[in-house]
Amino acid sequence: MEQGNKNIFDVHSLTKMAICVALLCISAYISFPLPFASAMVTALTIAMNLTAFILTPRQVLVVMLMYTAIGAAGLPVFVGGAAGIGEIFGPRGGFLIAFIMAYPLVSLFKGRSISFKRYSLAAVLIGIPLTYIGGTASLMWFMHLSLMQALLAAVLPFIPGDVIKALLAAWLGVRLNKFFVEQI
Repeated sequence: MEQGNKNIFDVHSLTKMAICVALLCISAYISFPLPFASAMVTALTIAMNLTAFILTPRQVLVVMLMYTAIGAAGLPVFVGGAAGIGEIFGPRGGFLIAFIMAYPLVSLFKGRSISFKRYSLAAVLIGIPLTYIGGTASLMWFMHLSLMQALLAAVLPFIPGDVIKALLAAWLGVRLNKFFVEQI
């Protein structure tokens, strides 16, 4: 479980991971519905990307699994205060499953150097599309929507906002990582 000479699950890393889990739980409450879409605009996107930018891919995977397990166990940490295993196996479950796959990949493709450009590209070209694929698939499956209906309900209205949130998270990620480097 080591990356170079540093254990990726040392006290410092575990603390950052715990803060990220808490941030995910809190950010899911910062949300509002769009009148013409079934999904909600949420700050969770910023927190997911930020987690991917400040942690290693393995750490991000653990954080995403913990967040999902906490919500599946019944704590109201999913978007809008939702909770329970039914959320994973329901219309919005594809988003939750996609988070587990997408954000470790965002972390992997952000690279080792601190770079706004790389962070932004990883979030926009990997995180957003994979999340949309998962969400679209679950909406189609559970709500019996056509591809176009699912895209209109849960993808197209959200693209501009998700790109802006990804860029904001990249900017914050660069600032935080520079701060962490200075502290070491």
